[in-house]
Amino acid sequence: MSEIVLAVREACADALALLLPVSCAGCDEPDVALCERCAFALAPDPRAQVVDAPGGAITVWSGLAFEGVPARVLRAVKEGGRTGLATALAPALIAALARAGAADAVPVPMPTSGRAYRRRGYRVPDLLVRSTGRRSRRLLRHARRTSDQRGLDRDARARNVADSLVAADAAGLRVVVVDDVATTGASLAEAVRALRAAGADVVAAVTVAATPRKRPTGR
Repeated sequence: MSEIVLAVREACADALALLLPVSCAGCDEPDVALCERCAFALAPDPRAQVVDAPGGAITVWSGLAFEGVPARVLRAVKEGGRTGLATALAPALIAALARAGAADAVPVPMPTSGRAYRRRGYRVPDLLVRSTGRRSRRLLRHARRTSDQRGLDRDARARNVADSLVAADAAGLRVVVVDDVATTGASLAEAVRALRAAGADVVAAVTVAATPRKRPTGR
């Protein structure tokens, strides 16, 4: 039933977009959802980071850098309700899945909090997986509430999400964790822990984009 409700919501959102003024999600050019220049800026540029996780480090592959046009388009999907833009982000996620060697792995989206789902009316990671043409399995759920990760450093993020997720019906499955953005990788590492504890073989984690790492400055 939830899939039907989501489809109706997305259809309503698309119909509303036809009635209201639209502008490019990447640069605000009027009368176009995504201009040619900004669409070009979403061309996949995969990058990897290795994240420590219980049971062994995991590689996180991301299709884009979370900055500039990609960041604006992702925010439009997440906070602006512009779900139709997920198709423009699909190539980046497909590229990340390919680099992760996850062609035969089951995509497992990061769970969305009840509060975020009520606010948006849809689950962003699930939406992004569907935009690639693949079907996901919602194996993860929250075991407890966590604080907002924004503003927290790497160690604080890890403490905040520790033991916050549980997985079910994952035994024997070969899976890949999917999310929209990777920052420190703390949430993804927690998802990996929960899935491994439930008996899954976690191939990798993938995201549409990753926050660029800050380079240390010299004297």
